[in-house]
Amino acid sequence: MGKVRTYEGADIEIGFDMGRCIHARNCYLKLPQVFDPSRKPWVAPDAAPAEEIAAMIRTCPSGALTFRRKDGGLAETPGPINRVRILENGPLALEGHLQVQGEEMPRATLCRCGKSGNMPFCDHSHVEAGFTATGEPSTDAKTDGDPEKGTAAADPIENGPLKVVGPIEVISGTGKRLGVMNRAFFCRCGQSGNKPFCDGSHKEAGFEG
Repeated sequence: MGKVRTYEGADIEIGFDMGRCIHARNCYLKLPQVFDPSRKPWVAPDAAPAEEIAAMIRTCPSGALTFRRKDGGLAETPGPINRVRILENGPLALEGHLQVQGEEMPRATLCRCGKSGNMPFCDHSHVEAGFTATGEPSTDAKTDGDPEKGTAAADPIENGPLKVVGPIEVISGTGKRLGVMNRAFFCRCGQSGNKPFCDGSHKEAGFEG
């Protein structure tokens, strides 16, 4: 994780980790009066009610934005189902009870194009690289009924795939269930013929990450 900058307001403190931002513009499009990259400082934590800001931050796909309520409001609570969403021509979007490289977080976007300079996190390099991979894959992933509760731990294997251990539901970009499992290996070299899962192509491709 990179250095987190904080922006203090009367009722809420906003944290921002530039190293995890994928520039989806979700914050600006939903609350431009609070989040405006053309302004310095670009975050104005008193420009909207704290609950409205907190609700928006809960939708930040990368988890780059976080908050701490100073008015007694509720902190963010991870959703009951750990999900791995396959984004069209983009990263893996994870949310739920997560541990990424041992750090707890409710949301994260993880690279699957193999080009990120901030592995295992996405840094938007897939756009410049012209990465293409469907968000609606056909897959024979194993389904073990409904997902159970628990923590999903995501750890990159050196020069190999992303290993996720724990209950997860893998879904397409539009929310179609692709599988439910307790252990999965996701491609992060961008070369697998069985995306989003690893098929060993990283070895032939000489992937380093």
